[in-house]
Amino acid sequence: MRGLRSSSLILCGFVLIQLFSSQIDAQRSKSPWQTLLGDAPLVIARGGFSGLFPDSSLDAYSFAMQTSVAGAVLWCDVQLTKDGAGICFPDLTMSNASTIDVAYPTRQKTYTVNGVPTQNWFTIDFSLKDLKSVFLVRGILSRSDKFDGNGYAISTVQTVSTLLKPEGFWLNVQHDAFYAQHNLSMSNFLLSASKTAIIDFISSPEVNFFKKIAGRFGRKGPTFVFRFLGTEEFEPTTNQTYGSILSNLTFVKTFASAILVPKSYVLPVAKQYLVPPPRSLVQDAHKAGLEVFVSGFANDVDIAYDYSFDPVSEYLSFVDNGNFSVDGVLTDFPITASASVACFSHIGRNATKQVDFLVISKNGASGDYPGCTDLAYAKAIKDGADVIDCSVQMSRDGKPFCSSSINLGDSTTVAQTPFRNRSATVPEISSVEGIYTFSLTWPEIQGLTPAISNPFREAYNMLRNPNEKNSGKLLSLSEFLSLAKNSTSLSGVLISVEYAAYLREKQGLDVVKAVLDTLTETGYSNSTITKMVMIQSTNSSVLVDFKKQSQYKTVYKVEEMIRDILDPAIEDIKKFANAVVIGKTSVFPVADAFITGQTNVVEKLQKSQLPVYVELFQNEFVSQSYDFFSDATVEINSFISGAGINGTITEFPFTAARFKRNRCLGAKETPNYMIPVEPGGLLKIVSPTSFPPAQAPNPVFTDADVTEPPLPPVTAKAPTSSPGTPSTNAQAPSGQTRLTLSLLLSVFALVFASLLLL
Repeated sequence: MRGLRSSSLILCGFVLIQLFSSQIDAQRSKSPWQTLLGDAPLVIARGGFSGLFPDSSLDAYSFAMQTSVAGAVLWCDVQLTKDGAGICFPDLTMSNASTIDVAYPTRQKTYTVNGVPTQNWFTIDFSLKDLKSVFLVRGILSRSDKFDGNGYAISTVQTVSTLLKPEGFWLNVQHDAFYAQHNLSMSNFLLSASKTAIIDFISSPEVNFFKKIAGRFGRKGPTFVFRFLGTEEFEPTTNQTYGSILSNLTFVKTFASAILVPKSYVLPVAKQYLVPPPRSLVQDAHKAGLEVFVSGFANDVDIAYDYSFDPVSEYLSFVDNGNFSVDGVLTDFPITASASVACFSHIGRNATKQVDFLVISKNGASGDYPGCTDLAYAKAIKDGADVIDCSVQMSRDGKPFCSSSINLGDSTTVAQTPFRNRSATVPEISSVEGIYTFSLTWPEIQGLTPAISNPFREAYNMLRNPNEKNSGKLLSLSEFLSLAKNSTSLSGVLISVEYAAYLREKQGLDVVKAVLDTLTETGYSNSTITKMVMIQSTNSSVLVDFKKQSQYKTVYKVEEMIRDILDPAIEDIKKFANAVVIGKTSVFPVADAFITGQTNVVEKLQKSQLPVYVELFQNEFVSQSYDFFSDATVEINSFISGAGINGTITEFPFTAARFKRNRCLGAKETPNYMIPVEPGGLLKIVSPTSFPPAQAPNPVFTDADVTEPPLPPVTAKAPTSSPGTPSTNAQAPSGQTRLTLSLLLSVFALVFASLLLL
């Protein structure tokens, strides 16, 4: 009889599982989300908006709630104090994220944590009353210290729950065994706290912790989440590695309803590149009935090069990749996770545009490939650029071609070739020696190896796509124009012309004529060509010359960062230009990496019917003010939806092009996570004692800054002997040959530095 009953129970259990699975499958089939239950992935704010404010501060929690999707979950790392109070603090040691060392300089202790002797200030040595004189500060030094002086108090679990009333509250218990060794019961605290605080999730990396609390919260208790640490780390209560536990998800299901894993468990990475194919962890866990949450998301850390420094792209690879969706993401920047889930998921490249502006490349997709190469331009077109650009340079034999700099040392590995002996100083261009384009013939330049730009290497040790750092080939202007003409998606090209006066007067090269002739040769002067041609320069005389000889649109670039522009200057610009390019800080002035306000430069130019394009947009978080939360999409939104500019000039066209299809811009009411930032808003939160020092304001742009003498006539240049041979000492543009000891030493240094990069 007992055996029959047992068989009946097993059968009933099997039927219930099948019914439950069928319900889940039915729910998922109606949903665009491939999560376990078909719901949108959860946004879990680790310590609140800890990417900006000190972790676990009330401002961090409050700001996370204000800038996240509905249903976002607040994460609290629970620590216990000497008197058994539960506080929200990122670790059981306190020196990294608080002023404990200032408040109690002599109260360090040494304890064994997971088998490692650790000296620090521990929460278990301080009562809640003791901690009233301790304040929260940033725990990651690359983040702003301007909020450290705000006096953020350490909050209890009950304070966060009752004061803020989050829609979801997640308590992470990282060191239950440690507290038990010191006669403090985390499970007793949680049971007590659950009587006054609503707890939705409890996570821990310790198996025994879940065994202790099993059944103690009732049927409507929180979701238990087993947290995986590194695959080779040992789980302290089973003496198994987390990697081995991962292979037995049915065991995990006996005590937890979900798992929390680092990003690499799902999409493995090696040398900062994704390693295909993705692991089947999410699908396997879902089959076992486990939800999968993923940790490690932060905008201001290195992410896989495959994402082009774009955190939205990273989120989408976990929640909207066509094969699976994780059930939630643990992030320091919940605004970006929210926008990724709500605004950019499930939209194709052909989705309806919600906003229109020109996406103009900067040397092609130069954030991913060496600038002005065939690969950079091909990617810019594929990524959705409206306009691709060519910074025209001239070779010694008069061939116009595309290169990001007139100094070949900035864009190629020329310093590693015999052409290094052609280095020269050109005071009209730079005080620094260079190997200039007009010192080499076009065949010589074609043989050079391009080099990717790394603008943040020296200051921040950030590299761009090192696997492709020397890929591609430079294009002549003719090849560039033919590539653009054959593209069905591009609306036009932008041709940048600089140093025209110097090239005419000192090198006998007429870059204006070379550009116009090439445009004619490639068919752009033909009225049947619909591609828009824009000629850009910082020199009004260049644009005046083009206006006299053609009907192409002209774009005046204001090189200076300005705070205002006078009406007479605008009237002068309108005489020769159809649009204007300005820098980002001419729109939003910046001090100490914080936006201080907004100018009216864009408004004034647009009132005079001059479209405004802004440069330079880059994806690396160090290129953005803190106000943009280390997110290129937030920055673009603030310039497009906030300042109302007409176009972005960007090294990463994909990020800007994707923004056009932003679903949230078409909503009746713009959600908080897609509202443009308030210029100067963050500074209002900063403690007055932490305000950045006053800086001299940017200048006002006047008509005197616009006016220039006309371009000089072309001066014929006498040919040099044996042109084109690498061993020849090229004549320096200033008329003097420079092969001095100091030059040789500097070239040697360049070569040595370049070799180190290989």
